[in-house]
Amino acid sequence: MLNLKESRLQTLLIYGILGAIAIVTLFPLLWLISTALKSPTENILQSPPQLLPSQPTLDNFSRVWESLPFGQYLYNSTLVAVLTVGLNLLFCALAAYPLARLSFVGRDGIFIAIVSTIMIPFQIVMIPLYILTVQLGLRNSYLGIIFPSLASAFGIFLLRQAFMSVPKEIEEAARLDGSSELGLWWHIMLPAIRPALITLAIFVFIGAWSDFLWPLIVIQDESLYTLPLGVAKLAGTFSLDWRLVAAGSIISIAPVLLLFLFLQRYIVPTDSGSGVKG
Repeated sequence: MLNLKESRLQTLLIYGILGAIAIVTLFPLLWLISTALKSPTENILQSPPQLLPSQPTLDNFSRVWESLPFGQYLYNSTLVAVLTVGLNLLFCALAAYPLARLSFVGRDGIFIAIVSTIMIPFQIVMIPLYILTVQLGLRNSYLGIIFPSLASAFGIFLLRQAFMSVPKEIEEAARLDGSSELGLWWHIMLPAIRPALITLAIFVFIGAWSDFLWPLIVIQDESLYTLPLGVAKLAGTFSLDWRLVAAGSIISIAPVLLLFLFLQRYIVPTDSGSGVKG
């Protein structure tokens, strides 16, 4: 009985700590929502701060949507993020597969060199990337925004580790059935690492959706602005009205939250070996 009570107390303690961490983590988001819902008559900088709006309103969202072409910004961000995710998964999977499953001279050295680039800050390669983007004629285009994210060292590393976890028996059975290397990659290996692909897709989508610096550099045409650039423009349009900036920020982050809530159930450990009978 004593052990049962200790176990329950330990469980309650763990949940209490996790709950406190969750509250601290979610507080900035709750404060952002509170600011976006406050009317112009409320003082958002009052002391002590008031989390719940006394006169909640949705006018801030409508003002933001009507004053700036947020619909176009939303379309641009969605197109850029979706294309970035698709191309990144394709190129990272194509690069990771031979590094994990094929034997050739220099394989480990190539992998180490690729992973080493993770330590290079983006600011160091930003200028060469911009020059290359201009030379390729990609400035002021969707492809110009996507160009630096076509592949990533982290994605190659993640998918290589996932490919290596697939049992060799599955690969050998596919080869005995006459599967080609490309068919093996597409029909066998990719479905086997689906959780890793979804995990990478979430990271890439969040990075592409929230990227501010590179689109700011490569895009001058306002019709190609993404949501982060649109939210930044709010500060100048309304002389830094934090209610409207908060409303624009919520519009910007809502798709990311919805995507994560929808896909989190797919992020589970792979069980590739379940189909292999000993």
